Amino acid sequence: EYVIEQGVTYLIHEEKRIPLKVFGKHNLENIEGARLVCNTIGISDDHFYSAIQRFEGAANRLELVSKHDDLVIFKDFAHAPSKVMATVEAVREQFPLHKLIAALELHTYSSLSKQFLDQYRGCFNYADEACVYFNPHALQMKRLPVLEEESISKAFGNENLTIFADSTEMIDWLKAIEGEKRVFLMMSSGNFDGIDFEQLSRDLSK
Repeated sequence: EYVIEQGVTYLIHEEKRIPLKVFGKHNLENIEGARLVCNTIGISDDHFYSAIQRFEGAANRLELVSKHDDLVIFKDFAHAPSKVMATVEAVREQFPLHKLIAALELHTYSSLSKQFLDQYRGCFNYADEACVYFNPHALQMKRLPVLEEESISKAFGNENLTIFADSTEMIDWLKAIEGEKRVFLMMSSGNFDGIDFEQLSRDLSK
């Protein structure tokens, strides 16, 4: 059992609320699995719940980049369709009143394959704004055919999806999105061609 209040997830245990530094149903399922494993080696629930409050999650897994007033930025290693969908849904649930902007880099061999792209259908259903970035040079290096913007939008099932083949243009697009409450979710198994997250945070907070 859990509740979310003001951007914080609390586990419910014996009528006590345990605040977490991580969130998302997939993380909560992992936490429950870890608790049961700990029980089998003699670690009590009280000790487990005391320790889990300090767990900040794994690097690049819904990692908090910046939080400034009502602006929040996360980066995540998500690239497989199921992980992209779970990550977007987790951020939507955690920040229901924020405008959710999701950016995904197609980076792996499979994600850049036209035959695989349909697996991403519906991944951005919970996002208010969404974009996909890919580097044409990566296609050449992997000896894959050219990707057309129309085929990407069709595969994702999102007519409002914005497609970029230039990371600078993507950053300009992100900076132009307005809103009193915004949460940016940057998902890639790469690095968006060396994006400077600290600089991005400064630019978005202006």
